[in-house]
Amino acid sequence: MGLLRIRTTVDERPGRLASLAAALAARGGNILGLSVQPDVDGTVDEFVADIPATPENVREALEAAGGRRVRVVAATAHELTDEPTRALLLASRLRAAPWRLPELLAELLRADDARWIYGEPANDLPDPTRLVVPVAARRSVRLRRAGLPFTLTEAARAAAFARLVQPSAGLDGKPAERPVRLADGAEIAVRPLTSLYREAVRDLHDRCSPETRRFRYFTSMPELPPRVFDRLCDRARGHSVVAADDGQVVALASLMFTADPGIAELALLVEDRWQGRGLGTALARALVCAARDLGYAEVRAGMLADNARMRRLMLGLGATLSRTEDPAVVEARLAVGALASV
Repeated sequence: MGLLRIRTTVDERPGRLASLAAALAARGGNILGLSVQPDVDGTVDEFVADIPATPENVREALEAAGGRRVRVVAATAHELTDEPTRALLLASRLRAAPWRLPELLAELLRADDARWIYGEPANDLPDPTRLVVPVAARRSVRLRRAGLPFTLTEAARAAAFARLVQPSAGLDGKPAERPVRLADGAEIAVRPLTSLYREAVRDLHDRCSPETRRFRYFTSMPELPPRVFDRLCDRARGHSVVAADDGQVVALASLMFTADPGIAELALLVEDRWQGRGLGTALARALVCAARDLGYAEVRAGMLADNARMRRLMLGLGATLSRTEDPAVVEARLAVGALASV
């Protein structure tokens, strides 16, 4: 048949990728390109393969190997170019001609159509063949592509690409150091977590109620173990920030990198007397925006099922909730690329 671009959703279990590769090999396929992308309900494996089998035979083979929603479309030799090199070349063209953003976004994602639209930029991917990329307040680019639905990873790539034509937010890979003004007028300083805050974070834990600590750590942890604090400070493992009022740390928020491609985990600890004032939402939004700038496709947050406040917070950001194997734990999943610019 020739070159094919093949996508399939698989459950996040060891050995699934090997099963798919074996299924393609059994049909005489030679895999020339591979990418792994997180998506709404699993992992999307994408192959570019030179394979003599028909698209229908390929689809049947991958479904038998555990694939779901298998899509097979024709590919060209041009699609075998090195993806990072192609993205860098497109970025160079964008910096020289920022008004060509829709055209270059279409080229980046191999979309069939791209155009400016005006109005609310939020998009939760209700139509998987359409992607809306926020660029500025009430201005976005809408992409359409038949055949292959857009993934959360592609949404993150598009959002990162669009940032090249936006004013600098002053981020250098770390959450911004800036005050947060709450609805009641209180102004809170937000700074990256460093070892200088070890005692202040210990005091925060002392002031938090056992229930607040249980919601954060799934156990009533009276104090934060030194190794856990050091992990939160490690910039190679994630980004954590503290919120301070009058020299006292009143909240701790962390965004930790995971072994799953394109996924980071969010967790919050807000002192009891500061809960319900919007501080947790402000910290969560800041870290989700940091995840977007770092190229992550999705932010997840595990929480106890009875943590109603955290459930409302994540739903307010646009996350979806799902059950886990543990009936006492719920997982929130938020598509970073769909988050409106702030």
